[in-house]
Amino acid sequence: MMKLLSIVVSAYNEEAGINEFYRVTREYAKYLRDKNWDYEFIFVNDGSKDATGEILLELSEKDPEHVKFISFSRNFGHEAAMIAGLDYAEGDGMVFMDADLQHPPENLEKIIDAFDSGFKVVSMVRTRNETAGIIKKITSGGFYWFINKVSDIYLEPNASDFFAITRSVQDILKKNYREKVRFLRGYVQNVGFRKTTIEYEAAPRVAGSSHYSIKKLFTFAMNTIMCFSNVPLKLGIFAGFFSGFLGMVLLIYTLCTHDGAPSGYATIVVLLCFMFAVLFIVIGIIGEYIAVLFEELKDRPLYIIEDMKNFDKENGLS
Repeated sequence: MMKLLSIVVSAYNEEAGINEFYRVTREYAKYLRDKNWDYEFIFVNDGSKDATGEILLELSEKDPEHVKFISFSRNFGHEAAMIAGLDYAEGDGMVFMDADLQHPPENLEKIIDAFDSGFKVVSMVRTRNETAGIIKKITSGGFYWFINKVSDIYLEPNASDFFAITRSVQDILKKNYREKVRFLRGYVQNVGFRKTTIEYEAAPRVAGSSHYSIKKLFTFAMNTIMCFSNVPLKLGIFAGFFSGFLGMVLLIYTLCTHDGAPSGYATIVVLLCFMFAVLFIVIGIIGEYIAVLFEELKDRPLYIIEDMKNFDKENGLS
């Protein structure tokens, strides 16, 4: 029997390039039939403020056999859009892509070959991104280095939101990974199963610019660390030992000086500032973890769907 590949695409303010993405990706997807795989698009409109929703609705009406459409009531974020696609995908395998063509659709055939070889998780690793600035490259490398040092799992450096999974992995993610603060590409690498990686070079955006600001990237990094590590909570212990060491050094210095005490106003001020800085950092970290717990306790939906097209049944979760 013909297998089905669900191509999940999150779209936010992509009116300038979404038609081109659909045209190019569909041409590559058609060749999958030679490998006994059919395809479907699941476009998730993440509360776009431009004409993205109208364009996707038109595509779903022109090609109802291959285009499904989900529209959120407001912007819930890229992760929520991917999870909505995950919830409603019905394919034997599914691939998650951005709508800007930076995730090259020519890799669809390699992903299908990996599925046919028995792999259940395909992690797409970016080898080059000419559009990324030097600061973004440095911070990205530093982020993966840090998270792999402090967490119990290994995240593939330069892995992106371009990845693929089989239905068995989808079932686990739908049932057991429903955190409000989440890192989906990390969960995909954390579930186990037989996994492979495919390298690719990020292509230039077909239109528009990145929607990730420095603030969003920082928040994203903080949420990721809190999802996979409790090491920051132990910072207070490390800071306590370090402060105790400094105290011993100061005590020895005091006993060894001729005057019996350092002439000391500057020393005392520096130590007090240092100790208060450490204290406030630890309190801030604890506050961030409490905020994550608060989000989970509120148990609000990950997303709210306003409209859906071409779905046979409502089988998703919110």
